[in-house]
Amino acid sequence: MMMLRAGNIVACTACRNLALSSVRVRFRMPLQKLQPLSHAVHHRYSSGSNPPRPPRCPAARQFTSLSRLPPRGQRSQHGGHHYQQRRTFWVARLAARLLKLRYILLGSAVGGGYTAKKTYDEWKDMLPDLSEYTWIVPDFIWELNEHINLEKIASVLPDTEELAKLLPDLEKIGENFTFLRSLLSNGVYLGSEVKGASGLHLLLESSGEPTFKAMENQGSDTSDKQFKKATDKEKIDQLQEELVRTQIKYQRMLERLEKENKELRKVVLQKDDKGIHQRKVKKSLIDMYSEVLDILSDYDSNYNTQDHLPRVVVVGDQSAGKTSVLEMIAQARIFPRGSGEMMTRSPVKVTLSEGPHHVAMFKDSTREFDLGKEEDLAALRHEIELRMRKSVREGQTVSPETISLSVKGPGIQRMVLVDLPGVISTVTTGMAADTKETIFSISKAYMQNPNAIILCIQDGSVDAERSIVTDLVSQMDPQGKRTIFVLTKVDLAEKNLASPSRIQQIVEGKLFPMKALGYFAVVTGKGSSNESIEAIKDYEEEFFQSSNLLKTGMLKAHQVTTKNLSLAVSDCFWKMVRESVEQQADAFKASRFNLETEWKNNYPRLRELDRNELFEKAKNEILDEVISLSQVTPKHWESILQKKLWERVSTHVIENIYLPAAQTMDSGTFNTTVDIKLKQWTDKQLPHKALEVAWETLQEEFARFMAEYKGKDQDDIFDKLKEAVKDESIKRHKWNERALDSLRVIQHNALEDRSITDKPQWDAAIQFMEETLQARLKDTDSVITDMVGPDWKQRWLNWTNRTSEQHIRNETKNELERLLKLHEDHTAYLANDEVTTVRKNLEAKGVEVDPVLIKDTWHQLYRRHFLQKALFHCNLCRRGFYYYQRHFVDSELECNDVVLFWRIQRMLGITANTLRQQLTNTEVRRLEKNVKEVLEDFAEDNEKKVQLITGRRVQLAEDLKKVREIQEKLEAFIEALHKEK
Repeated sequence: MMMLRAGNIVACTACRNLALSSVRVRFRMPLQKLQPLSHAVHHRYSSGSNPPRPPRCPAARQFTSLSRLPPRGQRSQHGGHHYQQRRTFWVARLAARLLKLRYILLGSAVGGGYTAKKTYDEWKDMLPDLSEYTWIVPDFIWELNEHINLEKIASVLPDTEELAKLLPDLEKIGENFTFLRSLLSNGVYLGSEVKGASGLHLLLESSGEPTFKAMENQGSDTSDKQFKKATDKEKIDQLQEELVRTQIKYQRMLERLEKENKELRKVVLQKDDKGIHQRKVKKSLIDMYSEVLDILSDYDSNYNTQDHLPRVVVVGDQSAGKTSVLEMIAQARIFPRGSGEMMTRSPVKVTLSEGPHHVAMFKDSTREFDLGKEEDLAALRHEIELRMRKSVREGQTVSPETISLSVKGPGIQRMVLVDLPGVISTVTTGMAADTKETIFSISKAYMQNPNAIILCIQDGSVDAERSIVTDLVSQMDPQGKRTIFVLTKVDLAEKNLASPSRIQQIVEGKLFPMKALGYFAVVTGKGSSNESIEAIKDYEEEFFQSSNLLKTGMLKAHQVTTKNLSLAVSDCFWKMVRESVEQQADAFKASRFNLETEWKNNYPRLRELDRNELFEKAKNEILDEVISLSQVTPKHWESILQKKLWERVSTHVIENIYLPAAQTMDSGTFNTTVDIKLKQWTDKQLPHKALEVAWETLQEEFARFMAEYKGKDQDDIFDKLKEAVKDESIKRHKWNERALDSLRVIQHNALEDRSITDKPQWDAAIQFMEETLQARLKDTDSVITDMVGPDWKQRWLNWTNRTSEQHIRNETKNELERLLKLHEDHTAYLANDEVTTVRKNLEAKGVEVDPVLIKDTWHQLYRRHFLQKALFHCNLCRRGFYYYQRHFVDSELECNDVVLFWRIQRMLGITANTLRQQLTNTEVRRLEKNVKEVLEDFAEDNEKKVQLITGRRVQLAEDLKKVREIQEKLEAFIEALHKEK
């Protein structure tokens, strides 16, 4: 009662004891202000006439109402000491109930919810703005809305209100947190004796709230001392490790999302392949762009400097890791590898795009290499190496010819890269002398393109001063506006370099004189060619996770790993494409206008046929001409065959068969000699001569049809091509040798027959013999005239004179003619004494003559003499058919020479007929087949077509076609590019 009366003057003794007891409750307010709290807690159930005063502190009232103290008996009013113990007992019970675990759990839950909300907001703020990267998503994703009813799917999903019911009520959690904070801020601090209190304290401290100071708190002094022991360096290390862990965590999260995205895209594309979506799949942007670059590459194989379309040019010193970086971007080991030797011998254009399957394909081939199978990877590497070696000319080491390859797969960044041969400083044994200059010229040709992105690869494991490519790149791009620098083999660099700060200087652009848009550091494996891409990725991630370069801040997180590099290169590539492609399209449009104007002025009435179209036109004309061979009549074939065969064998028949046989004195010897010589001729020479004649006749007729072909579109631009096709077809054509034996039998049987059945055949043989002998006589007279020179009439009319040799031959001729007049039946050869007599007679006239000249002149004179006698005998035999039928019995008229010519004539007719049948039935068709094969081979040989179809007209049409195709494809690409934006 005495304490109640004191009221506002003093606080109760129990409260003073509470402040000094082992419970260690701190007070931030004056002791006088705790009197109402003491009154409310300790005197709630006390009896008296005065009602209890309301508490002044709301917080204390709420806190005591939660305590739920049980009712107790009447407090004794006797003895001050007993009453003091009871008040102390209630204070202990109050503290015990305040510190119950459920209130701590409630506070932890409230604080945890608030912290989770704040962490989620911070994490969401750290995510990059992906609105600018919508173009990365392929076209088919945006087209899904056309085939999938997204509104129907959205209607099935729960609305936001239903979802909100499932989430925790953050407002209520915030209110509870505010209440708890205000409670503790008014002076309550939970001591270290209570489990979980330190966690709540750290939670409030991390939220920015001030900590509560303790009065006489030895536990807090200990924690302060431990906190002061932590140095700034340890804090920085912890923060750096936390940053790396966060980066890796987000990287793994992104990789997981990308993997799920890959699977989704793969499923969608596979459904398209199976025909679930009945639509024509459009080409991707990168495929459309790559087609334009392929056309430009074909348009000018020497790399047209007017082509300013962007592509990523990969340059670097030899063995710097260019190919490895490209393989990491393509996600496959697709290039041949060597230990320190040059492997990239020609530019390789790699078009990277996204697809459901990881495959590779050459531009000029339909074979797909499955990059998930090791045998296909080995076959692809072997094919690339073969193509490189094939493109290198003899005596050279590298080639400017580009090999075009496309790689598709899930998650591959879209871009076009060109891997160039590595820059070398010294030409070694086995290389061409100009290899270094050739590599420099190829690299400069690609880097001179103002829109080309230069991916400069530098080996980090060697001294920077040994680099050659950096000087070359700085010459081509001195401002570094289109260069991306990549430092490879960073793991070896960190291990070997004594000063890691050099790596920092390199990636900050302070060590090399060149400038760049960005600097990256990558690891492309441990150097083994058997490492898989996944193993290299894991090794790269593990290295940077534990590397001091990243922990110490020398390298930034966005500067490492090939994943970040590929994203940056792809982003830069498409940015350059968007900035320059329309300007390039306008340039090709202007070129097209100039070419069309030139064509209209020079070739106004001709169609714009390029080289391939002209070749097809010429091909049709040639095939028509070959078909015309089958329309030649049999009579024409036999006529020309018989004529050409006789021209080929007539000399042999006259000189080797007829003349020797005619020197005999009787018909029996004549016939025997003729039979023997005909048999020998037939066995050895005649069939071969006949086949040669037939083959030559076929060639001449083929050439005649090609020369005389008159079509509506006759064009002399095809002359070279037709001549080449004719020559090559004839060269390839092989006559069927199996007909030789049968032809020999036919000819032998024809020559053995001597029975002339009727008078017309006899007259035909007489006519054939007469024509042959007259032709031979005419040729002989011509030879004699050339030997002796012009006669007196020609000398007077033409004012010509004989030479000294002709004068000698003329005197020799006159002397030999006198000899023939004396001996008309003289043999074909002069005796030695006769030669001596003629020479002495000429010497008597003052003419010195050689015996050889006498014999030569005699041969021609006797030949003329014999032919004149044979013609006279032929005229006598016109009426000799009657004697022939009687076998020349008791007849002075023997016409065995007429029978010989009839046998020859009949053999020619039968042979011509046989050859004609073989020509029309077999050889013409085989020749037509050969012509088709030659045309097909020429169609596949572009170099051959360029050699055979030439001229400004052809080149102008070629340029027009290419420029139009490039312009159309560029416009289609630009339209698709705008749609994607």
